[in-house]
Amino acid sequence: MKVINSTLDEVKIFEPMVFNDERGFFFESFNKKFFQESINSKIEFVQDNHSRSSKGVLRGLHYQLDPFAQGKLVRVVTGEVFDVAVDIRVNSKNFGKWFGAKLSADNKKQLWIPRGFAHGFLTLSDSAEFLYKTTNFYDKQSERSIIWNDPDINIDWGSELRPIVSLKDKNAPFLKDADFFI
Repeated sequence: MKVINSTLDEVKIFEPMVFNDERGFFFESFNKKFFQESINSKIEFVQDNHSRSSKGVLRGLHYQLDPFAQGKLVRVVTGEVFDVAVDIRVNSKNFGKWFGAKLSADNKKQLWIPRGFAHGFLTLSDSAEFLYKTTNFYDKQSERSIIWNDPDINIDWGSELRPIVSLKDKNAPFLKDADFFI
């Protein structure tokens, strides 16, 4: 597996070594020792989530407040998405900055989004199935969102589509009005 640094120091792309032959393919999608060494932390995953979205669906930007903040290791097993992490740590030099990458069933890349980052994705293919491991359990009371098109963050979603967004995400606050992660 290869680790690729992003423009945000803590956010990493994991690119597996894929072995293809006439039967199909094989790759190691997760190795605890390699992962922990790559991010220099003893992270433990406690929950796996799986979502399916149609083309043009935009989910995010989501995060949870402490003590339920989550790190996420995300990947796509069907289709393609544009995946985004936004640094929302108020004391960070990168506060409000974002990084995005295309994740797909074809490229098999994974994105590590540490706690202290909001997360969202836009489905680019007809549909996409999205898997993610989390370092903490979901807690409804700690759940927060930031509006996906916040002009202060200025994410280039790279699409002319008018995204399909949940009511919760449509009504999310701007970064300047959000509950911050400290």
